[in-house]
Parts: sequence; C-alpha cells; structure tokens
Amino acid sequence: MNAEELRSIQAPLKARYRESADAALITLRAQGRLGEGVTCKLETGKGMAVAGLHPTGGGDGLNACSGDMLLEALVACAGVTLNAVATALGITLRDARLEAQADLDVRGTLGVAKDVPVGLQRIRLHITLDTDASEEQLDALLRLTERYCVIFQTLVHPPSLDITRSAAMARAPAASASASKPFQTDEPIP
Repeated sequence: MNAEELRSIQAPLKARYRESADAALITLRAQGRLGEGVTCKLETGKGMAVAGLHPTGGGDGLNACSGDMLLEALVACAGVTLNAVATALGITLRDARLEAQADLDVRGTLGVAKDVPVGLQRIRLHITLDTDASEEQLDALLRLTERYCVIFQTLVHPPSLDITRSAAMARAPAASASASKPFQTDEPIP
C-alpha cells in the first residue's frame, strides 16, 4: 500500500468522525473461560488461545503467558502504527524488527514479598529499521509511531479499570452455617 492508497481509505473515515464524534467511539472486547488446570481459554479472531502461569510462577511453559501477550500486543500495535506512519510519510522501510521487554519480579504476584509490586516494570520497546530515511525522517517516524500507537499510549496513560462480577450459575444451599468455613484473605492467593 502506498501513501495515496492509505489516504483514500482513511479520508472518508476521518471526515465521518469529524462530523460525528460518536461514530468514532468503539468498544473492543476480549472473552475467556477457565480451562483445565490453572489456565484461561481466550477467544481470539484466529481461534482459541490458552493462557497459563509462567514457569517462574508454577506453569509448565506450554501455554501463553499473559505478560508475554501484553508485550506482543505492544509490538503488534507499534508495528502496524510504524508501518502506517511510514506509508503516510512516504518513508520506504525495507524491514523493521520490533522487540519489547519488561521486567517482572514474580515475588510480587506469588505473595512472597509484600514490598514487591505486582506487575510488569520498566517496559522497553526497541525498533531496528532497514531504511535510507534521513535522521529527521526517522525522528518524525518514531515520534508519530509513539503518539498514535494505541497500546503504547494506553500503557503510558493507563485508563480507569474496573472489575465487576455476576452470578451465572445457581448455587446449592449451604448445608449449615457451622459447616462453612469463612473465607480468609490474610495472604495473597497466587
């Protein structure tokens, strides 16, 4: 695809969104169900994916790690954005390689050390380009890729995040109040 083809596809969309901001608002969705063992089956556009624990957290390494999937989403989004920006700017890229890395101290998610945060720390995205573009063009390319990459911007400016629940299945009545154990939350449950 060249810059003119990209503009011809995007121009009517941009015009529509300028006329009606509501038309530009979409809701993305992901769905999953508990799988065997400690896994979650995800419905993707390309079939089912199974996510499980990373081996450092007790997994067998046979299933996708959600931390890796987050980095993969960053690489995918940055790659598509980079390609679109290069096309729009008329920059020829013979090739581009993107690599994302993040540090994770699993003591946090396993509840081993309460002072260790749960989550990825220090995410790094490195892009290697094969191009004859000038330094000025490359600076613009990377600046605009960072600016328009949805996943990058979501990580830089985290949105509000909510969790809700509903009861989908009827529960059997408890045998007796004395037979039930209270749920304890003293320690994290990995």
